[in-house]
Amino acid sequence: MENFELKLPTEIYFGKGQIVHLPELVKRSGRRVLLTYGGGSIKKSGLYDQVTTLFKENDIEWVELSGIDPNPRKESVDAGAQLVREHDLDCIVAVGGGSVIDCSKAISVTCKSEYDCWTLVTHPELIGEALPIYTVLTMSATGSEMNWGAVITNLDTNEKLGFRNDVMRPKASICDPTYTYTVPAYQTACGCADIMSHVFESYFDQVKDADIQDGLAESILKACVKYVPIALKEPDNYSARANIMWASTNGLNGLTGVGKVKIWVCHPMEHVLSAHYDITHGAGLAILTPRWMKHILNEKTAPQLKRFACEIFHVNSSLSDIEAAKEGIKKLYDFFVSIGLPMTLEKVGIDDKKLKEMAHQAYKDDFQKTWAPLTEQDIYEIYCDCLVEM
Repeated sequence: MENFELKLPTEIYFGKGQIVHLPELVKRSGRRVLLTYGGGSIKKSGLYDQVTTLFKENDIEWVELSGIDPNPRKESVDAGAQLVREHDLDCIVAVGGGSVIDCSKAISVTCKSEYDCWTLVTHPELIGEALPIYTVLTMSATGSEMNWGAVITNLDTNEKLGFRNDVMRPKASICDPTYTYTVPAYQTACGCADIMSHVFESYFDQVKDADIQDGLAESILKACVKYVPIALKEPDNYSARANIMWASTNGLNGLTGVGKVKIWVCHPMEHVLSAHYDITHGAGLAILTPRWMKHILNEKTAPQLKRFACEIFHVNSSLSDIEAAKEGIKKLYDFFVSIGLPMTLEKVGIDDKKLKEMAHQAYKDDFQKTWAPLTEQDIYEIYCDCLVEM
């Protein structure tokens, strides 16, 4: 296991009715808030009224930044930073899923910097202070409610890049599973693929002796496989939604990745897809992941892929490493199909025209240092495999 330092400063208020804590949390930073949210679903669900009523009752003033896109744009970040400066705001309250929270994190550092958003995304070493962030989570997917990172899109350059800094961690997050009851089935399924992909990125790693991390990773994957189908059939099943939400938070708060090499592969490949075609992130990950597993399957990688197959999908452990791994990969693919995810690039509007260009854009030198090294040609072949069903 590699050396590591672990800091998890975000306070989590989990469960029904925890929104009552929002005013006391906000007042730690002041009484002037930037309220951020997306396309208006929080108004339809009544959550917007809950939040703003609490603000009014506690003499908290707010300015709104709405309409944040599912793949948040640098323009939204710069607009939010300008609002913070114009109104001398004390903190940010992000009400939404990962996109809203990611955008808010980027706002938090941009408003405190002389640089614009994209400069900080591409040069995170320039990040200094951050405005405090508090989140009210409405979708289980990215884990952004408890982590240090954000992903921002630049449509001018067809880039979607992640960046991180410890100052970007939310101060506190309210995680009420009932707020996910109205999340559409497709978004619930995409969120599941995102959660699982976060776990895969550190689970399939060069480090062999991180038993606690790998055991936690497996419990998160098992929860997704068990509870997402239930949530799709019974959207207001509290137990299912609660387990999925907690899986999301723990999938990328640092616990499963400590002591690991942590060079991610599928996420960078997907970011290029959604930067060019603006597809849903989780859908892209679901398409890519089984093909990546199939592509890198060999004698070296087979034992860990077999462990995954046996632990998560109960594949017969008496099978050879290669055969068990193949069966596990197919079961993962079939699971994504069963929860309604599109499983070819064609089904999300992507053909073969840009695959070489995107493979070149996605390739990074450190892909040669991963558990299963990839070349630019490997990435291109994985993209090509995604054009047809498995």
